[in-house]
Amino acid sequence: QALRERGCRSDEDFQAVLGEVEAEVQRRKQLIHQSAERKAIISQCYKPKHPEVYVLQDSFLAPEFLEIVSYCTSPDAHLEGLLRYTESFSDKRIYRLPVFTEEFCQAFVDELENFEQSEMPKGRPNTMNNYGVLLNELGMDETFITPLREKYLRPITALLYPDLGGACLDSHKAFVVKYSLHEDLDLSSHYDNAEVTLNVSLGKDFTEGNLYFGEFRQDPTPVPKYIEIEHVGTEGLLHRGGHIHGALPIASGERWNLIIWMRSSAIRNQLCPMCNKKPDLVEAEGFGDGFTDTLEDDMPETVNLCSLW
Repeated sequence: QALRERGCRSDEDFQAVLGEVEAEVQRRKQLIHQSAERKAIISQCYKPKHPEVYVLQDSFLAPEFLEIVSYCTSPDAHLEGLLRYTESFSDKRIYRLPVFTEEFCQAFVDELENFEQSEMPKGRPNTMNNYGVLLNELGMDETFITPLREKYLRPITALLYPDLGGACLDSHKAFVVKYSLHEDLDLSSHYDNAEVTLNVSLGKDFTEGNLYFGEFRQDPTPVPKYIEIEHVGTEGLLHRGGHIHGALPIASGERWNLIIWMRSSAIRNQLCPMCNKKPDLVEAEGFGDGFTDTLEDDMPETVNLCSLW
């Protein structure tokens, strides 16, 4: 029915679509292995310009952000108290908060530009972003993104998104996307393969390019009603991964965004957020896509994928 609504009528149409789907499945199966190969080459051959940015430090984080984390880890923390520290947008459960210092953002973007200008192999974030960096390939997962998620973000998401496993976000995919006038200008409407997403504006100077949000679990196309939210440098937006959103075109300059898709196996093991079915798991490497399979000792490991996509 879904294919018919999108123009498939004949057997030839259905066979053509099926061929495209099968080719995409095979492509995705190779992504993990290709990424591991690139990461090994980068680890051996790339010389960072700012090696200090690879290991998370409190000095990278805005004092206001550290204050928020301190509140969320206090014994009496509650949602209403947390909301006094953040900016909320309508009733869509979108929250803006300071995350990094200006000094860190400048050094981080400088490091990313240095990597982009190198001859290292580069995997791109996804099929919608042609420019950007996969941070696991750059070696930042274990030393930067994982402690950021576990120590700093999870106390916040536990209060904001308890229904989405905010207290047990146990894996992630982290990447940086780049927008400029001669490369990617915008990002069409979509939803994330995540329970909760953090989107931080790292800079540089740019105009326009607001984010827009439709409804939760809405058909990505079209988006008849949406709200626009300005992306402020050094600050981040927290939102539900299933919330339809996109980025309007920038008018000038260049923008880098840090995106962290945070996942809870306790939630997605019950219902895959992409195919909307109970997942049938197949083995994968690394974090996979945040699903788990119960082992003999009942200690889950995040190394599985939903086989349906």
